[in-house]
Amino acid sequence: MALKIRADIMPYTTRIDTTKIMNISRRVATVSGFAVQFNKAIVGKNAFAHESGIHQDGMLKNKDTFEIMRPESVGLAGTSLPLGKHSGRAALRAKLAELGFDMADNQLKDVFVRFKELADRKKEVYDDDLIALVHQNDGQEDRVRLKSLRVVCGTEGPQSAEMALEVDGVVVETSATGDGPVDATFNAVKALVDHSARLQLYQVSAVTEGTDAQATVSVRMEEDGRIATGQSADTDTVVASAKAYINALNRLMVRREQSQPGYDTKGVSYKDT
Repeated sequence: MALKIRADIMPYTTRIDTTKIMNISRRVATVSGFAVQFNKAIVGKNAFAHESGIHQDGMLKNKDTFEIMRPESVGLAGTSLPLGKHSGRAALRAKLAELGFDMADNQLKDVFVRFKELADRKKEVYDDDLIALVHQNDGQEDRVRLKSLRVVCGTEGPQSAEMALEVDGVVVETSATGDGPVDATFNAVKALVDHSARLQLYQVSAVTEGTDAQATVSVRMEEDGRIATGQSADTDTVVASAKAYINALNRLMVRREQSQPGYDTKGVSYKDT
């Protein structure tokens, strides 16, 4: 962006499409499990936000006063118009295209289902909500899937979780306690799925403002030198935590299987062939 904006002192050109910067930044954040700081230059959520009265006055008079680059030049939509539960598939496709996501029909179908579920729980679905939905794993091919979760928490313990998982097509149930609802939830997963993975990172961030905002949870787990990250978003923080934990666990299972002798790159053992 420096080369593009200050061509007067750096007369060099590249073939980089700068409108992809925001999209690739979000991908890196999703894969790494680390959210971008709000005040991060260019790609931060507040990079093009102006709350100060002096800044707002300057922006109204001349945008060049505080913005030497335009949000659209890095792939950020100029406006953030919310969608609602009555919005259709065409409106969703248009909004996703505006955000830089060119989706095939089957991909759009999956996102639309999750969008309608979210819209039933939230009055308005904003751009950041949609981005979280796109990056969310639908879990259709995972060995472990969350079927139901009920937690009890509060000032009087013990905090507990009742969980049902679908493991390799079989539904199993258990209950567990822990130091808080999230710890109880993770303990329930451990009771149903045997593993020795160690939790390295647990991070929660709000996607949008408000008490009905989606919480994006990032989890990083390590097992025998293998590291996997999982991420999920939900208006219920504990549900998002469970899904992110299970997402990371599923990835660890795949890597564990791939490290076994006789496993080829296509995922078929030599014995089977």
